[in-house]
Amino acid sequence: MTLLLSSSAAASCTTSAGGWDAACLRKLYSADIGTWPRPQGLDREVWREMAPVSALTPPAIDPARVALGERLFFDPRLSRSNLLACISCHRPAHGFADTQPVSAGHDGRLGKRNAPTILGAAHAAALFWDGRAASLEEQALGPISHPDEMAMPLDELPAKLAALSGYAEAFAQAFPAGAGQSGSAVTLNNIASALADYQRTLLPPETRFDRFLRGQHDALDDRELLGLHLFRTKARCMACHEGPLLSDNRFHNLGLTWYGRSYEDLGRYGITREAADVGRFRTPALRQVAHTGPWMHNGRFPVLSGVLNMYNAGMPRPRPANDAEAGDPLFPVTSELLQPLELTPAELEALEAFLRVL
Repeated sequence: MTLLLSSSAAASCTTSAGGWDAACLRKLYSADIGTWPRPQGLDREVWREMAPVSALTPPAIDPARVALGERLFFDPRLSRSNLLACISCHRPAHGFADTQPVSAGHDGRLGKRNAPTILGAAHAAALFWDGRAASLEEQALGPISHPDEMAMPLDELPAKLAALSGYAEAFAQAFPAGAGQSGSAVTLNNIASALADYQRTLLPPETRFDRFLRGQHDALDDRELLGLHLFRTKARCMACHEGPLLSDNRFHNLGLTWYGRSYEDLGRYGITREAADVGRFRTPALRQVAHTGPWMHNGRFPVLSGVLNMYNAGMPRPRPANDAEAGDPLFPVTSELLQPLELTPAELEALEAFLRVL
């Protein structure tokens, strides 16, 4: 089978008619992964190769703490209103992400950012879109206390849980008192620890892509295989999406800061106060990406093809409209990693087909 695409495509495995030779691609990607085409668009020498989810180091966790953390994750009584649980925004049937652009919290208040998947969050170097939490323990209490999310006063939460049937015993089992210690085990630290340990168990499910990586070379069809090749080469996706979870754990400005408009979000700058971080957001993992839309930090992209079209165009590159904007140190600068890709409609379809098997 030959997929007829434009002659502007990358030279490897192209035909004289300007298409892609599926048999050539099949042979190329049936070889050892060390011989696969080097990713295009990298700005660094050290990068992580693709790998199956099974390559991730299993977490060292206590089953009692995990069970408690799961109970807490699903319990709306962690919220001030007793109506919102962690799963209200991180839905198991939706890749542990939300179905809405931004989530509705306490009293229907809308947040500013999309609730991303937490699958594989244990392997992220920093958490939240702006990286403000360095650990799952640090992250866990943020949404519980945020006034636009669960809005629960943290100083009241331990006593509230301790008064609920079964929680005091579950905490005592998960966090047995050491020598010389006394008092209730229902503490903020233990709440955060249990939630964190449960989240450490949340890994993406195995897919056909994992089986392909482990040597089952018929696990992807020809179109998906072309999408894999484009992901590594012409589409430049691995400039930011690498390793088992397909994230470089870095922060980039995609040109979506909405400077001076109602949706403006300065991203990581709000944490570091460094002008270079204006508009930078954490690279999301792409595992289960087809199930976690809408996409981007503010959920403004409702369809996956729309995301790809924007990348194909090179993403927005805002230009100052006047001297004041030109002199503003917080005027956003789109990452130079982003370039117009000139992918054809058929190539975009193949790339999307590959993303749908991750």
